[in-house]
Amino acid sequence: MQTVVLAAGRGTRMRPLTDRRLKPMLPVAGRPLAAHTVEAAADAGASRVVLVVQSDDDAVREYFGDEHAGVELDYAVQTEQRGTADAVRAAAPTLDDAPFVVLNGDALYDHDSLAALYDRAPAVGAFRVADPTQYGVLLTDESGERVTGVVEKPADPPSDLVNTGAYALPAAAKSWLDVDESARGELEFTDVLARACAEFAVSPVAFERWLDVGRPWELLAANEWKLAELGGRVEGDVHVDAELSGDVVVADGATVRSGVVIEGPAYVDRGATVGPNAYVRGATYIGPDAKVGHAVEVKNSVMMADAHAGHLSYVGDSVLGRATNLGAGTKVANLRHDGDSVKMLVKGEVVPTGRRKLGVVLGDGAKTGINTSLNAGVKLPTDGATRPGEVVMFDPDSERGRAARDGRERDDE
Repeated sequence: MQTVVLAAGRGTRMRPLTDRRLKPMLPVAGRPLAAHTVEAAADAGASRVVLVVQSDDDAVREYFGDEHAGVELDYAVQTEQRGTADAVRAAAPTLDDAPFVVLNGDALYDHDSLAALYDRAPAVGAFRVADPTQYGVLLTDESGERVTGVVEKPADPPSDLVNTGAYALPAAAKSWLDVDESARGELEFTDVLARACAEFAVSPVAFERWLDVGRPWELLAANEWKLAELGGRVEGDVHVDAELSGDVVVADGATVRSGVVIEGPAYVDRGATVGPNAYVRGATYIGPDAKVGHAVEVKNSVMMADAHAGHLSYVGDSVLGRATNLGAGTKVANLRHDGDSVKMLVKGEVVPTGRRKLGVVLGDGAKTGINTSLNAGVKLPTDGATRPGEVVMFDPDSERGRAARDGRERDDE
């Protein structure tokens, strides 16, 4: 079945990681997030995939080309970011007069569940969550076998069954894309779903596993999921005195030096170097040309391309953007002593992450001075920096972080 994958999103909730890249191009287990979506679609039965992209960003085209996972690819350009219905409308001229599937390019889908969606069109993917207030909640009839509507982010959810952003719709839906602007100023594809529910028997397809990757800690969860599915392989250079256990991928061109211990699942990408005498554990991805140096421990983290932790540092449950650099002795805190989940600033609001262990998020180009200490849940902005010996307790963009920064600047005067 022809499939539209939405891959034009900037991802404001994912900032600063998306300041210089589209959210669907963030790395998950060695491939962009959107690649996992396309591959899931291919396994589920997609005959052709149309990727919706931005007009001013060629990253998606450059990565995918004309074919991926054995499926032919086409592209459609969304000139303005006006919502999901607008994105699908951009793809509509490329679609045949036949049923079609729409998938979000920033989500992970269980392959078997997605195949069931393709087989049961018209249908929508459904998943049960603990807190449905953050999602579109699906309404069903008494039998639970037919979707009757969707309610966006309700304060009092009618159920815990949420919309996964995976739709298999009849050809007629292609003509329903001129929807009205929603209260938040967007053209919502859920309005198209609502019309489909009124005119057709739309089935809810229960997904065994699904992850909406919208916030930085969910990128960690995405890597945890996909790294756990990798088998180990060694194509790069591993020193005879290094120790690898569990599923560890050492890509061609990567180097693991003497005294290194890596406990998988872990992925050391091309051009990356680990060691000497480093310790890597948990679900950790070390990106292209990244460096984990002497006496550095990295646990359950993502280090993107060219990220450096040169020596004597600890990085736990963290995401380091491209070309970041940790000065010697930088330490990351990743645990609240009161047992509560770590909180993080997202679009100006401090929100609980649901993770008892969560370290820091560094935007591209961020750097720390030697002996910096970073508190759990802190984000450093793109190209941000700390001074030697600095203790960063709060996100610099938060109210408490700004107050601390203002006090520091007065001390410098």
